[in-house]
Amino acid sequence: MARVLFFTKPGCVTGAKQQEMLRRAGHDLEVRSVLEHEWTADELRSFFGEHPVREWFNPNSPRVKSREIDPAAFDGKQALEAMLADHLLIRRPLMQVGDQRRFGFDQEMIHAWIGLAPVGSEDFAVVDGMQSCSAPAGAPEQRCPEPA
Repeated sequence: MARVLFFTKPGCVTGAKQQEMLRRAGHDLEVRSVLEHEWTADELRSFFGEHPVREWFNPNSPRVKSREIDPAAFDGKQALEAMLADHLLIRRPLMQVGDQRRFGFDQEMIHAWIGLAPVGSEDFAVVDGMQSCSAPAGAPEQRCPEPA
């Protein structure tokens, strides 16, 4: 089992489900706020590996959803500058195990990396809705809280 440094948005329903899935697989989590962490460009960049810049962005960010920001229009430097100014743009969660870092909650990738099968089971099944906002349409009281 792994010790996972897990950056998420406090109060995010999907983030809580992701954490529970990791804990059921026997992992120990140290949960931190992606919004409150004092990121540097180099530190943040280290989570994204060789993935295209457009994938670094949180597709559920209000500014991305409203099309104020088009992730495809950014180069790496511009993306990091935007994310350092607005942490809601960062695709979550950001995870670190040892010196390895990843972003997003691609369950198959995480299972191959550290394992997602529940403790005592060899079986792993992908769970729907683990990368998007869990709030149903028209239910603002259930949406992840925005920072004050």
